[in-house]
Amino acid sequence: MIPVVMPTYSRIDVVFERGEGPYLYATNGRRYLDFAAGIAVNAFGHAHPYLIQALTEQAHKLWHTSNLFRVAGQETLATRLTDLTFADTVFFTNSGAEAWECGAKLIRKYHYETGNPQKTRIITFEQAFHGRTLGAVSAAKQEKLVKGFGPLLDGFDQVAFGNLNELRNAITPETGGICVEPIQGEGGIRTGSADFLRGLRQVCDEFGLLLFFDEIQCGMGRTGKLFAHEWAGVTPDVMCVAKGIGGGFPLGACLATEKAASGMVAGTHGSTYGGNPLAMAVGNAVLDLMMAPGFLDQVQATSGLLQGKLEQLIKANPGVFAELRGMGLMLGIKCVVPSGDVVAKARENGLLLVPAGDNVFRILPPLNIGEAEVNEAIAILDKTAKEFAA
Repeated sequence: MIPVVMPTYSRIDVVFERGEGPYLYATNGRRYLDFAAGIAVNAFGHAHPYLIQALTEQAHKLWHTSNLFRVAGQETLATRLTDLTFADTVFFTNSGAEAWECGAKLIRKYHYETGNPQKTRIITFEQAFHGRTLGAVSAAKQEKLVKGFGPLLDGFDQVAFGNLNELRNAITPETGGICVEPIQGEGGIRTGSADFLRGLRQVCDEFGLLLFFDEIQCGMGRTGKLFAHEWAGVTPDVMCVAKGIGGGFPLGACLATEKAASGMVAGTHGSTYGGNPLAMAVGNAVLDLMMAPGFLDQVQATSGLLQGKLEQLIKANPGVFAELRGMGLMLGIKCVVPSGDVVAKARENGLLLVPAGDNVFRILPPLNIGEAEVNEAIAILDKTAKEFAA
C-alpha cells in the first residue's frame, strides 16, 4: 500500500520537533548539530528571534492578497535587491525551481521581442541541478532526474562544466542563453573558476546571448559575499535565487536587467502566492541580518577557520576523505568510502550533512555559526572517520 505521503523521498527515520540556533532536537530526545541547514536554506539556523518577530508581526496583519494588487513588501525587497546587485527588476516566487523557470522563459521572450524568435535554446552544463519541474530536469538531463519522465522538453544543449571550447562549439543560430550554477551543489560542490565565469560573460557578449546564473544554493551569503559570482567580478543578465533568501520560509526570486526583462510585461508571467506579505516580511528580515555591518566578513572568517580544519581532517584520514571542495560555507568532501555511509555514520554521531553527486557530502551550516560549532563538527567528523578506519 502506498504511504499517505507520496514516497518520492527515501526519508530518514528521524522526526524533529524543534530547533534552536544551529541545533535540531528530535522526538527521540537526541540533539543534532545541523550542518545541513535544510539544504542551505536556514541561513540563520532555527527559531532566530528576529525572523520570528518579523513573521509573527506580519501574520497578525495580513497573509495574502494575490498579485492583482501592489504588495508593499515586494517593492521594498525588490528595491533593496536591485540596489545590491546588477539587476533592475525582480519577480518573486515560492521556490527555486519557479525562479529558474521564470529565468528560462525570460530568455526566450527577450529574443522573441528583439526580432530573433529562433533563439530559443539554452546551453546548460553536465551535473547541473536546477529543480524538479519538467523544464528544469530537461535542462539538467541527469538520468536520475529524467528517467521515466520523457519525452523531455526540447531547447537545452549540454556541455562539460568548465569547458569554454566545448561551449563555443555548441553555440548555434538558435542559441539564446547560457545557464550555469557558479558552484554546482547537487552535482558535487564543483566550483566554476573565475576565468570560466568571466569567459561565459565574454562569450555571451560576443554572440548576443543572455547569461543566466543559478544561485539558488550558492547565493545569499553562502560564499561570504552576497552572491557567488561577485568573487569573479562578473555579472549575469538574469539570476535565480531561493533557499537562503527566506531563511526557511518558502521564497525565491528571479532578478534581471532592464534589457533582459524588456519583454516581461503584464500578462506574460505570474504567480498566485509568489511574493505574498508573509514571505516578504521574512525576506526583508533575512536581508537585514545578512547586510548588517561585518556579517559577511564574519562568514568569510568562519569559513576560513572551517576549511583549514577540514584540510587537516582530510590529511589525517586519507582512507576515508579525499578532497575538500567549495567556497565559503558551501563546502563538500569527496570521499574514498561511500559518501552516503559517511553521512549516515555522522548522523549517528550527532552531525547532519547533505549527500551530493560524485561521492561527495555537503557541509552547509547556518551562516551565523562560530568557532565552537566548527570545533564540534570537526570532532564528530574525526570520530566518524576513525570508526571507518577501525
